[in-house]
Amino acid sequence: MQSEMAETQDKTAAGIVMMCAGVACLSANDALAKYLVAEYSPLQILFLRNIIALPFAIVLTVVMSGRGALRSPRPAAHFLRGFLWIVATVLFFTSFIHLDLAEATALIFVAPLFITAISAVFLREEVGRRRWLAVLAGFIGVLIVIRPGTAAFQPAALLPVLTAFVYALLMLSARWVDQRESVWTMLLYLTGASAFLSAFIVPFVWQPVRLDDLWLFAAIALFGTAGMTMMTQAFRLAPAAIVAPLDFSGLVWATTFGWLIWNEVPDRSAFLGAAVIVVSGIYIIWRERKHSGQTPQQKS
Repeated sequence: MQSEMAETQDKTAAGIVMMCAGVACLSANDALAKYLVAEYSPLQILFLRNIIALPFAIVLTVVMSGRGALRSPRPAAHFLRGFLWIVATVLFFTSFIHLDLAEATALIFVAPLFITAISAVFLREEVGRRRWLAVLAGFIGVLIVIRPGTAAFQPAALLPVLTAFVYALLMLSARWVDQRESVWTMLLYLTGASAFLSAFIVPFVWQPVRLDDLWLFAAIALFGTAGMTMMTQAFRLAPAAIVAPLDFSGLVWATTFGWLIWNEVPDRSAFLGAAVIVVSGIYIIWRERKHSGQTPQQKS
């Protein structure tokens, strides 16, 4: 019994480490993207990142789930997810041109709020009063950050919010994927489908890649792939209720990278709004995990 408890604790600890490391890698990926959008189209950055990462994704899928995982009985669902991934990434990377890294990152954290709202309104899932209040609080946090109607308002601040909405659709679209498919198959097809679809548009925005920037594109592929892999493993090792809230540590990384590279320091309103968004998101995740086994009438 003690050995089983120790093994569980070890797995949970490993999951926490994996999640923190994965978030750090994805934050580095975002910082690199912000640096590159000064010279290249967000679509070109996405395309090159996925093309470089695709061979590694194939190898990873075969190693983790076998060659059978390279096939999918529902490729159309994956192509839809690939399209949503392109839209979300292009919107998010475009926001880097106009916004501080920390501000853009804080606003994208409203994705769990959108997932809850979409599930309730369009999928007819039961969402209790407390979670609706958390959703409302989260969107108040968005208003605090973007400050509509004031001189500080930037229309570009809506881009991360739109990103979060499309990302929520991407997460919910996972329900259309065959439940027998492994998470590695989903990651592979997300990478491959978005690379394939973006290939039709990228020639219209293509800029010659400078030799000095090749390592940056390689690094963004490395950090993006490593981050997704480690976060996926984190959910396999530890309970989601423990590791999911750690995703919000990305705000710390974004603030740090923004300060070190671009001397960006969020103002008080940005910090306050980000805090409201994070607390609301964590509360929704906690309520969802706590009541996942209850009947709809018991959920709140």
